[in-house]
Amino acid sequence: MKSKKISQLLIGTNNKGKLREIKALLPKNIKIFSTSDFNLRSPKENGKTFSENSLIKAKFFSKKSNQICMSDDSGLEIKLLDNQPGIFSARWGGKKNNFDLAIKKVFKKLDNNVLNWRNRKINAKFICALTIYWPSGKFITKIGSIDGRISNNKVGKKGFGYDPIFIPLGSKKTFGQMSPKKKYKIDHRYRAFQKIKKFL
Repeated sequence: MKSKKISQLLIGTNNKGKLREIKALLPKNIKIFSTSDFNLRSPKENGKTFSENSLIKAKFFSKKSNQICMSDDSGLEIKLLDNQPGIFSARWGGKKNNFDLAIKKVFKKLDNNVLNWRNRKINAKFICALTIYWPSGKFITKIGSIDGRISNNKVGKKGFGYDPIFIPLGSKKTFGQMSPKKKYKIDHRYRAFQKIKKFL
C-alpha cells in the first residue's frame, strides 16, 4: 500500500545552515515547520552512528510536536585521523558548536599526527544520514556521502560547518567557496535526499 503524500513536515534541526539546505531541497507544496515553531531544544545524541543519531532526533521532534519529522545527522570523516571527527563533528566545536574552533582542532590534530600534511592529499568524506519519522512510529533512513580532501587553509565564507576546509572530488574549490545553489546539488545531504524523496 502506498503511503499518503506528506503535506506538512517538521525539519528537526536547530542548525540554521542545515535548516536552509533541507528547506531548499524539499518540494514547494510541502508546508514546512522548524523546531522554533514548537520551541523545541535538541535531544541528547548518544547514538554510535550517523543513522542512530538521525533517528534519535527525528523520533524526539516528531513525538514532541506530533508532526512528521525529517532530521539529519552528518559529519566529516578524515581518513588519516581514523575517520575523526565523525559523529562528533559538531561537538568538536564545543557547547556552542563553534566551527571556527572545530576547524582549528582539525588542523591541530593533523599538525600533531600527520607529517607535512599540507604537502599531502588528505582524503576526507562528508556523510549525511536523513531520517523521516512518522508519529505512528514508522521511519525510514537513507545515507548519502561525498568524497574529497581537506584544504591547507580555511577558504570561503559561504556554507557552514566544515565547508571552508572541504574540497569535493573533481573540484578546486571548497564548499565554503561555492554558491549554495551549486553545493546543494552535489553534497552529501543532496545525495541522501535523492534516496529518500520518494517517501515524501
